[in-house]
Amino acid sequence: MLTLNKTLGMPSRLSRWQIPGFLRSFTFRPGKQFLHKLVLGIETSCDDTAAAVVDESGNILGEAIRSQTEVHLKTGGIIPSVAQRLHRENIEQIVKETLSASGVTPNELSAIATTVKPGLALSLGVGVAYSLQLVNQYKKPFIPIHHMEAHALTIRLTNKVDFPFLVLLVSGGHCLLAIVQGVSDFLLLGKSLDIAPGDMLDKVARRLSLIKHPAYSAMSGGKAIEHLAKQGNRSHFDFQHPLHYCKNCDFSFCGLQTAVDKIITQKEKEEGIEKGQILSCAADIAASVQHIVASHIAKRTHRAILFCQQRGFLTPSNAILVVSGGVASNLYIRRSLEIVTKATNCILLCPPLRLCTDNGIMIA
Repeated sequence: MLTLNKTLGMPSRLSRWQIPGFLRSFTFRPGKQFLHKLVLGIETSCDDTAAAVVDESGNILGEAIRSQTEVHLKTGGIIPSVAQRLHRENIEQIVKETLSASGVTPNELSAIATTVKPGLALSLGVGVAYSLQLVNQYKKPFIPIHHMEAHALTIRLTNKVDFPFLVLLVSGGHCLLAIVQGVSDFLLLGKSLDIAPGDMLDKVARRLSLIKHPAYSAMSGGKAIEHLAKQGNRSHFDFQHPLHYCKNCDFSFCGLQTAVDKIITQKEKEEGIEKGQILSCAADIAASVQHIVASHIAKRTHRAILFCQQRGFLTPSNAILVVSGGVASNLYIRRSLEIVTKATNCILLCPPLRLCTDNGIMIA
């Protein structure tokens, strides 16, 4: 990949403070008009390097993605500088694979859309720098994309969903409830006050040393917890529900993580094993944690639905809850939300599993 300073006279490394000003220095260029509008989407907000080409009708012409999960599992978590290096190594090839799969040349693109926030600053900078290099080289419009807005609107690629609708975004970095009133028009109802559920489940998986278990060594932490929980008893450990007395739609997972750490430490002493070895009750811990997380998310979502129905945001003819983000791929959490939507006469919609996690399609 050519460095940005060679092509644009700008620094190749952008800090989170430089990106907004850098983007403002670029103007939209109309370029050549084609029969169909084609957008290249580029996603590098965290640990997946992804790209896709989508046309104006929502058809996915081509995509490619490179996951960093295996690398970060070995380091015990995402190290921003490592993620940045891997993005730099992969992005040019990913874009080439995407364009090749779609049968589109850069000159045929109508625009280039790229995630600019939120996310890891070092990771975002790689995607923005490479995108602006393409923008300058091929004289294409640049469209900055908000990562969470992309997750929220992905459902409109696969289903006919009219505004407004309620969205629950749950991932490794975010957890929020919002009313989607239009593209880029969101009314926030609640969010996590500390860490995200995906982050918490990953940390529990690391604390349980699941990477040392042959069946789960290649899985992300959240996925490992979901699979291990199927073998456990969700009632074995009685964890307290977060924010039980708070009558709002906010979330909290930090206290639950602390409680789980204490239980694991206690059980390690009881079983006489050292930290890093796998507990005999690991499946029960996984099942109990997953159940509390699902229950907490379901209760706050239930309150949000009732609020929206009382205030007229959701009408009987258009009462839709959209659930998206990486944690939305957890089927146990989905089932808990199905119970809520059935009880409130709402329709639950989730993007296909491959579109719940980070991808270039939602950006395009």
